[in-house]
Amino acid sequence: MRKSTAGFHHITTNMTKHEFEVAMTCEGCSGAVTRILNKLEDVKFEIDLPKKLVWIESDRDVEFLTDTLKKCGKEVKYNGTK
Repeated sequence: MRKSTAGFHHITTNMTKHEFEVAMTCEGCSGAVTRILNKLEDVKFEIDLPKKLVWIESDRDVEFLTDTLKKCGKEVKYNGTK
C-alpha cells in the first residue's frame, strides 16, 4: 500500500533572502506590493518604502519573484541575495 503525499508542502528552512528595488512612491504602492506578496505561500517579506526596497525570503526562483512584483505595475530591479 502506497501513502499519498498530496496536500503536504515541503518546508525548507534554508530560504534565500532576495533584495528588490521597486519604484514605490507612496503607501498605496507598498500596499499593492503587500497584497501581491501575501497571496504567495511560504514567503516572508519586508518593505522599506523610503528606500524603495523589498526583501523577500523564499525558495522560489528570482524570475518568479520578479514577475510577481511586477504585477503591482511598478518598475522592479533585482539587487541580489542578502
